[in-house]
Amino acid sequence: MTRNTNTNTTTADNGVNAAALVAAREALEATPEAAQFTWRSTCEWVDGTHTRTTVDGFFGLGEEHSRGKDFTMDADHPEVFAAADNGPTPAEVVLSGLAGCLTAGLAAVAQYRGIQLRSVTATVEGDMDLQGILGIDDDVRNGFGDIRVNFDIDADASAEDIAALVAQSQKRSAVFDALTNPTNVQVTVGA
Repeated sequence: MTRNTNTNTTTADNGVNAAALVAAREALEATPEAAQFTWRSTCEWVDGTHTRTTVDGFFGLGEEHSRGKDFTMDADHPEVFAAADNGPTPAEVVLSGLAGCLTAGLAAVAQYRGIQLRSVTATVEGDMDLQGILGIDDDVRNGFGDIRVNFDIDADASAEDIAALVAQSQKRSAVFDALTNPTNVQVTVGA
């Protein structure tokens, strides 16, 4: 692998179009109103605790966008909760979102910095006391008490460079930010 530090061109190929990401950043710096995005999902109840979520479009760059195909995700609860176990729990979907966001960001930063990745695995664990959700103890939080992310990274880079990749990915992760900072959530009924 070679790297030209003056232009950030590399022979690393992690499947990320870093030049397009840099161009998008420059374009959005010039037109900040275009950086306002609204992501959407629609969730329908199937049966019991089984739900199905569909993602098919979003608003960004000043207009609506269709994904060209629908993405669906089923969620449920495991049999130990007297459920049918038709999919991961919603809490596990959140952990998956965190892992996906951090890992994708790491790949993008590695590409930009000219670091060739051979493999990246993120293992995410979240601790939850169900006494809150089940109404046993109102002093127990309903959500995660602690979340741990562990990366196993094989790359053409020093330990310090790999740590810097992880730090930058964490710094720019939308899902990490949503989990670690207050987010305004409004819930309504009806159209």
